[in-house]
This record gives sequence, structure tokens and C-alpha cells, in this order.
Amino acid sequence: MRKITFILLAIFAASTLAYSQQSIFNVPNADVLDRGKIYLEVDAAFKIDERDNFGRFTSFVPRIVAGVGKNVEIGLNLTGNVQPGADTSTIVPSVKWKAFESKNKDVAVIAGSNIYIPFRNRGYDIGTWSYVAIAKVLNKTRLTAGGYVASKNVFAAHAVRAGGQFGIERMISSRVSIAADWITGKHSAGYFTPGVVYKPHPKVTTYWSYSIGNGQASRGNHYFLLEIGYNFN
Repeated sequence: MRKITFILLAIFAASTLAYSQQSIFNVPNADVLDRGKIYLEVDAAFKIDERDNFGRFTSFVPRIVAGVGKNVEIGLNLTGNVQPGADTSTIVPSVKWKAFESKNKDVAVIAGSNIYIPFRNRGYDIGTWSYVAIAKVLNKTRLTAGGYVASKNVFAAHAVRAGGQFGIERMISSRVSIAADWITGKHSAGYFTPGVVYKPHPKVTTYWSYSIGNGQASRGNHYFLLEIGYNFN
């Protein structure tokens, strides 16, 4: 039963880890939209290998982010669309605040929270995932490090989870960057995700990555994560 629960949570995480804020892949970055700016993204997580314990699945998550001013952006996800299996549809409103930025913009501190509100096949009523992080720019590389806490049932059934979240972004050209992020812990959100970010157009950004679980990776806890985003303003 514990293995089944872990598998279900891991699959659910594939559809919930895409933040409503701007992020590296799963970990929020230090960027905040200006007031009136709007960003729309669709995330697709899928696993094509069905030879192992975790089997094949697909998941699609639409999300929208808006800048509201004073270094704050808000967002909304619709998660839980996982196939095969019963959807665990969840609305995830969120907020991210850039609490500090240095004069030359090479250091920033961010804080944020995501509120999980399941409304279909609910396993719990409401939950949160909150974090604080610091980002530092070194030439063409930005490093992000911080901590998180998730309430009961968000990352693990009937348990609170806390840990670290880290990221690195390296600009190769005006259109291409390489990046990776990592959320610690052996639970539904514990993944290391490396990949490439490509901008085919100034308003369009694509993300090509692969998520590898901190636990049971050798048994199939890994999947592709592709994202495409559009800036309206």
C-alpha cells in the first residue's frame, strides 16, 4: 500500500510541480512580472516507458501568471489531469514576491506560496507549499537556493514535508540557456530536473527537460517535462 501511495503521489506531482509563477522548471526563479504583464503557459509531463513500477502516463497543466505591481505576481494552475487513472483536479492559486533586489540587480530574495484546492476525487481539502529563496547572478549564470515547507498531503500522505530547493541557469545565447533545478526529499515533489530553455520568438519560451526522482529512480520514477509559454505584453 505504501508503494502504491508513493506512485500515485509521484504521478500527481508531475501535474502539480509546475508553479503558477515563473520558474526554472519546477523551482521558482527570481523573475517577477511587471504590473499589467501577463504570461500564459502549458506544461506537458509524460512517461513513455511502461516496463517498470511507475508505468506510462501523461499530464497537461495550463497556467496563467499576472504582474500586479510592487514586485508581486499572482498565478493560477489547473492541475491533476493525469492519464490513465482518475483525475485529481486541483485549482492552485499562488503568489510570488520579490522582497529584495540589489541596486545592480545581481542579488534578489523571493518568497511565495501555492494553495492547493482539490475539487475532484479529493484526498484532502486544502494544502499549501511555501518557500523563501535567494538568487545570485555571476556573469551569465544565476544560482538560486532556498527552503520550502509543504502541509499535510501536498507532498506526502498525512505528513508535512520540508527541505531545500535549488536551481542554476546559464545563458548560452540570447535564445538558448541550459538549466537545472532540484527539490530535496524522497516524496512526490523530490526531483532533479536538467534541461534546455529555447526562445524561438521574443514572446515565446520553450522548456525541454527530464525529471529524475530522488527515490526509486531505478524503478522508473522519471519522466519528460515539456513547457511552452507566451508573454502577452
